[in-house]
Amino acid sequence: MKKPTLMILVGAVLVMAGALGMWATQVVYAAPAAEPVLFQDATEEPVSSDTAAPVDAAPDEQQQEGQVEPTSAYCLLCHSQEGRVWELPDGETLSLTIDPNVLAMSVHGTDNPEGALECADCHVDHRFPHDPLPVQNTREFELQRYASCRNCHEDQYTHLQDSVHGQALRNGTLEAATCVDCHGGHDIQPPDQPRERISLTCGECHGAIFEQYRTSVHGTALLAEGNPDVPTCIDCHGVHDIQNPTTALFRVRSPELCANCHADKELMSKYNISTNVFDSYLTDFHGATVALFEQEDPNTATNKAVCYDCHGVHDIAEVTAENSHVIRENLLETCRQCHPGASTDFPDAWVGHFPPTLDSHPLLFVVDLFYKILIPGVVGGFALLIATDIIRRIRERLGLVRH
Repeated sequence: MKKPTLMILVGAVLVMAGALGMWATQVVYAAPAAEPVLFQDATEEPVSSDTAAPVDAAPDEQQQEGQVEPTSAYCLLCHSQEGRVWELPDGETLSLTIDPNVLAMSVHGTDNPEGALECADCHVDHRFPHDPLPVQNTREFELQRYASCRNCHEDQYTHLQDSVHGQALRNGTLEAATCVDCHGGHDIQPPDQPRERISLTCGECHGAIFEQYRTSVHGTALLAEGNPDVPTCIDCHGVHDIQNPTTALFRVRSPELCANCHADKELMSKYNISTNVFDSYLTDFHGATVALFEQEDPNTATNKAVCYDCHGVHDIAEVTAENSHVIRENLLETCRQCHPGASTDFPDAWVGHFPPTLDSHPLLFVVDLFYKILIPGVVGGFALLIATDIIRRIRERLGLVRH
């Protein structure tokens, strides 16, 4: 064979080998030229359009069974890409895009005193390619995923199961709140910083009640003024162990909730509010009867008024406000909730939570003062009479008395 012909054949072989090598390299390493898939079948997880591996580990090494869980950097190769959406069987879509900065600034991020969590700490055994998830909609997905909170927060998770929300979930009310509904998922922040976040969170589900609270004396002070002393939702209802507020037990014990603030002399002195408001309730007919019911059987219903029957529940107004339930002009209507036959002068019998004075109720003050003197005087007189008689009889028995 002539030398030129041999060189031509060798060159052709080298060109074909080079082309084959370039094709194989593109198949293994190059990204697809097509546009990223924005919607996928619910039985599939998104496939990354960027197969570059993180610096500290190769993808194929991390996906081997028995190896370490994938790092967050690895997961974010796909999940930090904009526009990634998962379409579920019922037509709902779920965004699969995670902002690395939001994740890092969450309570589980870089400022976590125990160290930043990795994706795999919550998404356990969730390797690529992802297994199909047997869910039909986003709510089913959320209900399946929130159980992972138990791995670190077992006490809070257990309290939730025993709460009114957990009971509702077991009864089939899938809209009842779970961990992620209140705290979020990848963007979790301290739940009480700022403090108004607490009530704003509850308002996402309890919108109508939140609107009442927002315009109440407590809600206005919290949301408009940032007052740190007024109660939020959890101060009255609890946090993870919220119970049914319509039970007889909750009703009978509700004055104790009010007492947490209104019987605190140091706290009330800051706002020039007398703690006699609560003390006087316990000494009148309503409060004494409710206290008796609590001592005997707190689960027994009572129709005697508790604090919120007169002042309202979530719509408590300042006592001098026009919309207050206990202002003199509205008091008859408030009393008729329990006393439907009350006459127009019925509220006149109510002198308020404060002791009568010469200025406010002069006649009642004089009568009250009279009995305060009369009763101890009469009792003291009888005690003195009995004591002197006993002494006389003792002296007679001892022969100390001369007749």
